[in-house]
Amino acid sequence: MAKTSAKYELMYIIDPDRSEEDISALAEKFKSLIEAHGTVDEHELMGKRKLAYLINDKPDGYYVLVKFTSGPGFPAELDRVLKITDGIMRSLITVIEE
Repeated sequence: MAKTSAKYELMYIIDPDRSEEDISALAEKFKSLIEAHGTVDEHELMGKRKLAYLINDKPDGYYVLVKFTSGPGFPAELDRVLKITDGIMRSLITVIEE
């Protein structure tokens, strides 16, 4: 039987040079997008942290962690939107095994 929904974890890094309002707006944008296609189980603004390596010549990034439940088709669309959104440096969506 095919699963109708699964649990996912999204970690994304926002450009730390953005204003606090920009960072909050981006975090809210993705939270709302996920809520429109599933449920947000956890949403944590982890703050500015040192990166393991430079991304776009920057040593820091603003980390956001979101755990959510959605249908299997949504993460691919979410990933596409993250990749084309200005200010998002990196993102990773993983399936949380039950």
